[in-house]
Amino acid sequence: MKPQMDTDKHRFEEVCRDASHVGAGRVFFLSVFICVHLWLLLQVSCSSKPTDPRTVIPADSLVYLETSDLGKVMDAITSNPKFQQLAKTKPDTSALNGIRLSVAVTGLQASEEQVSEEQVVGQFKPRFVAVAETNAWNYQALRFTENKLGEFVNDVYDGEVELNTSDKNGGKYFVWTAQDGRKAYALVRGSLILFGNDESAIDKCVYVIDGGAESIAKNAKVSALSPDSLASGYISKDGVAQAANLAGVSLAVGAGEENEVKSFIARVLPEVVRNSVTEVVWSAKRTDIGRMEDSYTISLEPDVAKVFGETVIPGADPDPDLSRFIPKEFISTTRYNMKDAQIAWRSVLLVARTKTDQVSGSLLTAFSSSLFEPFGIEDAEMFLSSAGNTLQTVKFDAEGEDVAVVARIRDLEKLKRSIAKEINLLRAPVQFEGAQLWRSEDGEFAAGIVEDRIVIGETGSVEKCLSARERGESLTTVAANGRIFSSNAAVVTAGEDIDNEAGVIKLLSEAKDNSTLRQSYATETRFNQNGLERRTVSDLGMIGIIFGKIGER
Repeated sequence: MKPQMDTDKHRFEEVCRDASHVGAGRVFFLSVFICVHLWLLLQVSCSSKPTDPRTVIPADSLVYLETSDLGKVMDAITSNPKFQQLAKTKPDTSALNGIRLSVAVTGLQASEEQVSEEQVVGQFKPRFVAVAETNAWNYQALRFTENKLGEFVNDVYDGEVELNTSDKNGGKYFVWTAQDGRKAYALVRGSLILFGNDESAIDKCVYVIDGGAESIAKNAKVSALSPDSLASGYISKDGVAQAANLAGVSLAVGAGEENEVKSFIARVLPEVVRNSVTEVVWSAKRTDIGRMEDSYTISLEPDVAKVFGETVIPGADPDPDLSRFIPKEFISTTRYNMKDAQIAWRSVLLVARTKTDQVSGSLLTAFSSSLFEPFGIEDAEMFLSSAGNTLQTVKFDAEGEDVAVVARIRDLEKLKRSIAKEINLLRAPVQFEGAQLWRSEDGEFAAGIVEDRIVIGETGSVEKCLSARERGESLTTVAANGRIFSSNAAVVTAGEDIDNEAGVIKLLSEAKDNSTLRQSYATETRFNQNGLERRTVSDLGMIGIIFGKIGER
C-alpha cells in the first residue's frame, strides 16, 4: 500500500501546482487543496487490490505471453542503438512503467480468400486478448482506453473508426468498428483493461474473473516464468499443434507445383511435430551490452528426447578451418558440429518415421535426401559417411536458393558417388581460386576441392566460398565467427535479419528516410534428455519481431 500512497501523494502535489497557477487567490487554492486531499484519501481507502493479469487468462489458451513491466520492455527496444539509428526520435514510454501485461491467443479463426479464379488461399486469424493492470484509477483507465487505445485502433484500421460504448460484464465495454467491418473490443474493470480482436476472447477472460473457469496462473510452467525476465511466454501442446498446422501449410505453399507433394507436406509435417513436441517456454532478457537474449526450452516426448539426447551430441573437433570458406557477407551460416553426423541424421529420420503412419514414414525416408538437393547432394547418407562430422552451410539469399556446404573429406571416392550426377566429376576440373572446380553443364551446381575440403552447392555460392578462402576475406575476420566458435553447442547459426519496412520503428516512432532494419543474431541449439534448448542473442530480439509484425499492419 505504501508505494500506492506515495504515487497518490505525487499526483496530489501535481494537482496543487496546477491549481496554484490559476492565480485565483489563496481562498480558491486552499479550497482546491482540501477537496483534492479528501478525494485522494477516499480513493485510497476504496481502491481495489491490483489484479495479476495471469489470473485473468484462460487455462486453455494456446499461446501466452507476459511482462511484469511494459515500460522496461519498451525502454529496452527504444534504447537500442539499432532503433536510435533509424528512428527520428526516441519516444517517452515512462507512462508504461510498472504496467503488467499478459497476452493470450485463445483460438484461431480460419477463412478463405479468393486470390484468383483458380486459387483460394487459407487465412488464419488468431483470436487474442491483452490484459493490462494499469495501477491507475478507473477514470484514468477509461480515458486511456477511449483516447490512446482508440487512436491506435483507428490507425491500424485506416481511420474513420466508429466507437460504441456500453455497460457490460461489470465494467465499461468498448467496440470499435472499421469501415470494412473489422472490429476491436475492450473492457475496463477498475484499473484492469482487456483488449482484443475477438469478443469471445474477452468473454473467456470475464468467465475466468467471475470464477467460472480456471486461469493459466495454475499452470506449473507459467507459474515458474521468471518475473526478472523482460518478457516470457508459454505455448501449450494444443498451441504447438496449431503452430505446426500453420507451418505445414506455409511450407506446402512453397513446395512447388505438384499438389500431391503439397498435400503430403501439409499433412505429415504437422503430424510429426504434434507427436514430438509437448510444450515451449520462452524468456527474454537484456544483456550487459544492450542486446536481447531469447531463450527457448522445447520439451519433447520422452522417447524423442532420449533419442536426440543420445545421438545429437557435439563433437570434439569443430574444424575451425571451415570458416575460411565462408565470405564476410551472407544471410546466414550454420555450423553443425557432431560426434557422428551420420548417426545424428539417422536419428532425425527415425523419429520422423515413427511419429506418423507407416506409409508416410516410408515416404519420408525415401524423400529425405531431397533436403540436400539444394546443395547438389544426391545421397545424404553416403555424403555424411564420407565427409567430416563438422559441416558448415552458408546462405546468400532469403529464399534459400543460393547456398553451399563446406566439409572435410574423409573418403573422396565415396563422397564423389554421393554428389548429384549433374556434376560430372569424371571430367577434368578447371582451376578456380587455387581449387579444382567442377560445374554442372547447366551451370546450376558446382563442387570445389582444395586443402582436403569440399565446397558444394549453387555455383555462384561455391565460387564465393572459394574466393573468400583464397583472398582471406572470410568469416574468420568478423565478430560472427567468434560467436560461432566460442560455442560448444551442436548447432550454431549466425546471420542477419533484414526488415525493409522497419515495422518496429514505425510502430513506436517515425522512421528516417533509410528505414531498412538490419539485425545480426547468433543462435545456439543444444539437445538434452528433456528436449532441446535454443538461445538467440540479437539486437531487438523476439520482442522486436513481434512489434515489427504489428508495425507492418
